[in-house]
Amino acid sequence: MKKLSAVVAGAAIAAIAFGAPAVATATPWNASTTSTVQASTVQSHTVPTEAQISALFDRWNTLVEAGDPEALADIYAPDAVLLPTLSAEVRTDRAGIVDYFEEFLARNPSGERTLSVINVLTPTTAIDTGLYTFTFTADDGTVTYADARYTFVYEKHGSEWLIVNHHSSLLPAS
Repeated sequence: MKKLSAVVAGAAIAAIAFGAPAVATATPWNASTTSTVQASTVQSHTVPTEAQISALFDRWNTLVEAGDPEALADIYAPDAVLLPTLSAEVRTDRAGIVDYFEEFLARNPSGERTLSVINVLTPTTAIDTGLYTFTFTADDGTVTYADARYTFVYEKHGSEWLIVNHHSSLLPAS
């Protein structure tokens, strides 16, 4: 309570010093509101819909199908963590992410979600967790499949949603 009183007192002193009304209220964020903080100026954030977060997977999969590891790495944050499906090596920087996707994309993959659970945590953070199946097409036309589970953690950086954490692992046999 002392911290809250100090914040309110600090806001009142700042308001008096700058000639603004000495009123400040804080509203905790929840999915039903787009206002996170109210003071003399309201700061609004658009809360993403589940459909908007779902579309981020489609963007990722389109880049997978395009086969360009550099373009794919562009949608990962610079400090993103990738726990890849077909490698035991944890990737924690752009070079590692590009390296993994060079090998992965050489298998001509395409992903299809079979289950998706989306949680919008804040206006700038969301998680998409679920199951997907990869189809791999070899140069000789042979097709193989891999069922996997995934988690994508997205953060909005400026106006762009980036992947900050991506975990994908083969689905255990049932």
